[in-house]
Amino acid sequence: MTQPTERDLYVVTGISASGKSTVARLLADRLSPSVLVEGDVLRVMVRNGRQEMTAERTAAAVAQLHLRYRHAAQLASSYLREGFHTVIEDVILGDNLEVFLSHLPERTVRLVVLTPDVEAVQRRESGRDKVAYGSRWTLDQLDAVLRKETPRLGLWLDSSELTAEQTVDEILRRRDEAVLSANG
Repeated sequence: MTQPTERDLYVVTGISASGKSTVARLLADRLSPSVLVEGDVLRVMVRNGRQEMTAERTAAAVAQLHLRYRHAAQLASSYLREGFHTVIEDVILGDNLEVFLSHLPERTVRLVVLTPDVEAVQRRESGRDKVAYGSRWTLDQLDAVLRKETPRLGLWLDSSELTAEQTVDEILRRRDEAVLSANG
C-alpha cells in the first residue's frame, strides 16, 4: 500500500472496547511520520477532582470532557503543523461529536466510527485488563448513544468480524469515505 503524500488527520471513535485504541495505534504505526493522541491519556492527566462521564452527564463531567477534546485538538493541530500524520482516538459520541469537531483545525479530517455489534464488544471486553462497563455505563446504554444519537458522519465501520489489522486495512482502503471537509 502506498503512503499518502499529504499529512492526514484521523479521528477514531466508538464505544468502549470497540477496538479504537488498538486500531488507532496500528493506524498511526502505518503512517510516517505519525503521532497518536489518546483520549485516555488526557483523561488521567486530571489527578484530583476528575469527573467521569456517566449516563447521568453532570455539568462538571461534560466540562472536563470538552476540555479534554479541546486539548486533543490542540495537540493534533500542533503536530500537523510540524508535518506529522496525526491520529486521535477517544470516545466521542452523541452531540459531543460536533463539539469535538468544532475544536479541530480547519482542514480535512478523516473520521472513523467503529461500530462492532454488542456481542463483539462483549468478547473484546472480556479479553481486556481494564473494565469499561459497570457503574458508569452499561454496554447497551453506550451502544444506544452511538447508534441513536451520534451524527452519521465519516466512515462507520462494522469491525465485528475483523481483526484490528484488517480494520486498519479497511480504513486505509476506504479512507476517502471517512473525509469531512472543513470539519463537517
